[in-house]
Amino acid sequence: MATIASTKRTASTSLILLLGAAVFLNYIDRGAIGIAAPVMKDDLGLSEEEYGLIFSAFFWIYAPVQLFAGWLCDRFSVYRLMSGGILLWAVSTLLMGFAGGFTSLLVLRIMLGVGESISFPGSSKLIARHVPPERRGIANATVAAGLALGPALGTLAGGLILGSLGWQAIFIVFGIVTLLWLVPWRQTVLALPTEGHLDGGAKVPVAQLLSKWPLWSMSIVHALGNYCFYFLLAWLPLFLTKSRGFSIAEMTFLATLGYAVQGACALGYGHFSDWWTRSGRSEAAIRRGMMVVSQLVAAGAILGLAYAHSALMIGLLLCLAGAASAALSLNLYAVAQMFAGPRAAGTWVGVQNAIGNVSGIIGPIITAMVVQRSGYDSAFLLTAAVAAVGALWWMVGVPRIEQVQID
Repeated sequence: MATIASTKRTASTSLILLLGAAVFLNYIDRGAIGIAAPVMKDDLGLSEEEYGLIFSAFFWIYAPVQLFAGWLCDRFSVYRLMSGGILLWAVSTLLMGFAGGFTSLLVLRIMLGVGESISFPGSSKLIARHVPPERRGIANATVAAGLALGPALGTLAGGLILGSLGWQAIFIVFGIVTLLWLVPWRQTVLALPTEGHLDGGAKVPVAQLLSKWPLWSMSIVHALGNYCFYFLLAWLPLFLTKSRGFSIAEMTFLATLGYAVQGACALGYGHFSDWWTRSGRSEAAIRRGMMVVSQLVAAGAILGLAYAHSALMIGLLLCLAGAASAALSLNLYAVAQMFAGPRAAGTWVGVQNAIGNVSGIIGPIITAMVVQRSGYDSAFLLTAAVAAVGALWWMVGVPRIEQVQID
């Protein structure tokens, strides 16, 4: 019995690590364009509006396809869907290294969005299916750490590649590395317990989930949080180089620092929330409390960046923003899994992510318009206000956190 339990735990751990690696690569590849932007934008003659459109094009398809991806995860082999999605986004990333202008980048960003749409519904489905509640924190923390460390290592490696080999090499290298993820995936899936491949019960209709207020409340707060995260992901390199006058190397260090703090904090928060839950305290209470505090901290850090000019102050504020984002990326999906349960986790997160990523569509365009007309500081002020609204919504908009009743 002990041996069986140990085998299950080992397989579950391998799964968690690979899911974290998938999200890590996800954010390396989607963020590559932001790293390349300081050189690529001028090289290809892109205007502020064209760059904003290219960045947001990813979300035009990524957000709505989440609905379909989540539905697929609850009805077909989520293991094969993960393989296919990662293959598509790896190839799309690689081909961006050969893009010649606005149109080709636009098409490849859309293809990237299709491939990456499987990542979060698939990860949440697998965590809800194979990971017990007392390990839910560290499982989602590993995914959250991948979300943070992807931009961290991506910014560091991409900045170094940009300075020595040019912007094209960033996409080629990142695409090839992502393809390597497929090598250990099949063996990990085969090692998972057979009974864990089944959820039990009839599949949940999307229409039934859409009638549940908890899903809409989580989707709204997801959009508010994503607005802030994607703002930094898309515009921080340009802000540091164009507005604050830092070199590529200085920009790389400062941006990497914030993401590294985010990754470390995510793992710490995950261990803490699991300890809290194992001790018999309310998992729902700690997740809501973490989110209220983190959104307030994010608002303060982003507001401070509007007025900061020294490398030291900007570095400290980026560390605070990273610490706040770590709680966001951990708890958005953990709470969704609590609401949905194993049967509906894929569809629930698909819908939540679809609505939540609308901010990825409109955010870069709004920011581009603000930057063009009023400068970067005004864009930071707007984003800080969005983060503050997110804190308020976690306090009063998200209902009691418990599994919803599904027929």
